Amino acid sequence: MAAPLEVRDLRTTLFTRRGEMPAVDGLSLTVGAGETVALVGESGCGKSLSALSIMRLLPDPPARIVGGSVLLNGRDLVTLSEEAMLKIRGQEIGMVFQDPLSSLNPVATVERQIAEVLMAHTDLSRSQARRRALELLEQVGTPDAARRLDAYPHQLSGGMCQRVMIACAIACHPSVLIADEPTTALDVTVQAQVLGLLEHLQVDSGMAMIFITHDLGVVAEIADRVVVMYAGRKVEEAPVDDLFEAPLHPYTAGLIAATPVPGAQRAQRLADIPGMVPPLNALPTGCAFAPRCKRVMDVCWKEKPELTQPAPGRMVACFAAEKDAA
Repeated sequence: MAAPLEVRDLRTTLFTRRGEMPAVDGLSLTVGAGETVALVGESGCGKSLSALSIMRLLPDPPARIVGGSVLLNGRDLVTLSEEAMLKIRGQEIGMVFQDPLSSLNPVATVERQIAEVLMAHTDLSRSQARRRALELLEQVGTPDAARRLDAYPHQLSGGMCQRVMIACAIACHPSVLIADEPTTALDVTVQAQVLGLLEHLQVDSGMAMIFITHDLGVVAEIADRVVVMYAGRKVEEAPVDDLFEAPLHPYTAGLIAATPVPGAQRAQRLADIPGMVPPLNALPTGCAFAPRCKRVMDVCWKEKPELTQPAPGRMVACFAAEKDAA
């Protein structure tokens, strides 16, 4: 059975006055039914732009898909018209955005925002959509759901708003859900509740999920596989347990070393990765991570490493990793 979502060599470029910038550079990934694939990396690595490319929600200009394909249940979203995409978004693929307060309509009630999704993709009447909206709010664990229906976003907490966003995203039972850092703005307790909710919904529906985050603690809890991105490229992919036990790319190892460990001594200093992600208009000639890498070699400055498969289910783009495997 084909995976609900297959991204093949996706390329998105930013066309700016400073030149063309490869924001997503040849991304490929597959997400199976009931599977969670985490996209991780520092800010500016292309995670959110990858999600917006898949959803065809890029601001054009300056961003435009220039190559590759996004197969959703066998159909290539890249080739579809905007009219066709309007029917697909919300029905076959849903998205939970990072900041619910900026994503929800501030002058529309919760009921109206969920009902609009339902009425756009189903034959439900207004009254039926309201009843379904109530069921969805209860499904996502909203306390006093009946009263929240007539509330406005500013009257709800961040956690409540995120539950409303999730209710909108799953209203029509999509086969794929993209969650773009859905817990970043939430406190630890609410974060755990939202993660538990997403896992529960996934078990019940069997939907595929892309989970975007920079928090490796969340990745360890929710992901089946992990795709590590750097400067718009995929640099490593592995099952979650394998990634944490034996990272192959120096960037992945650095991210893991910089993650706080429960029970560690407070005085123990976290490792860091020197430098910053390079701007897209000033990428090095060779490997983009070379200026920050502790294992850099001469070849890293001259050539871009291609993805290789050193073991089943694992991929890495690194000359040092190739040397280790030899």
